[in-house]
Amino acid sequence: MRHTRLLSVMLGLLCLGLWELAVQQLATSALVLPAPTVIASSLWRGLGNGYLWPHVLQTLSEVGLGLLLGGTLGFAGGVALGESARLRGVLMPYVVLSQVVPKLALAPLFIVWFGFGTLPTVVMTALICFFPLLENTATCMQQVDAQRLELFRMLRATPWQTLWRLKIPAGLPHIMAGLRVAVVLAWVGAVVGEFIGGSKGLGALIIAAQGSMDTPLMFAVLVLITVLGLLSYSGVQALERRFSPFPSSTSSKV
Repeated sequence: MRHTRLLSVMLGLLCLGLWELAVQQLATSALVLPAPTVIASSLWRGLGNGYLWPHVLQTLSEVGLGLLLGGTLGFAGGVALGESARLRGVLMPYVVLSQVVPKLALAPLFIVWFGFGTLPTVVMTALICFFPLLENTATCMQQVDAQRLELFRMLRATPWQTLWRLKIPAGLPHIMAGLRVAVVLAWVGAVVGEFIGGSKGLGALIIAAQGSMDTPLMFAVLVLITVLGLLSYSGVQALERRFSPFPSSTSSKV
């Protein structure tokens, strides 16, 4: 595992070195493609003087609120659809319909309905990230081992006990997989929402940097979004390892 991570880091450093060398040899303008050292300098300067922090906190709050809202709705909806085949047959087409509609096309409507600011971005983030949790939760509810279900019936367990003591623990790896996807999509939703109607946040800062033709700042913000997204994804992975009922079987094979 450590050897694989080391190779991954070395590959990333190699790509950055080649990027730096190509920019210097070709004398590419920073307006077109800044060198990694120029991007790092812009990022360090923005973090050091405090310019980036309000935007970071704004996007973090939108990601957190959107993920909380979308994740809660996705988990609850997935349990409901997984427990009732009839409800799944009635509602699932509308759930899929809500996902196939381009979110970028919905952004102007959200601004009309909710105004500018945080709320439309949170709503868009929630709409984007709730589906993976709903789909994975509903699927794992229907794939519980039949022998275990029969055992719970023999023990006269209530539907509520069967749900919380069998179905959800057994389906936890699938649920956490949905959460991993959701946390990545939450960043996409927040940044896209800020592109359209945000006055603060990392997405809005990219638009502002584009308007002032500050390409190094644009790349610096993209790097910052990437790092924060990776950290949040790693946080969900750590949470999964903490609560997974089968920690050894998953970690030993990675």
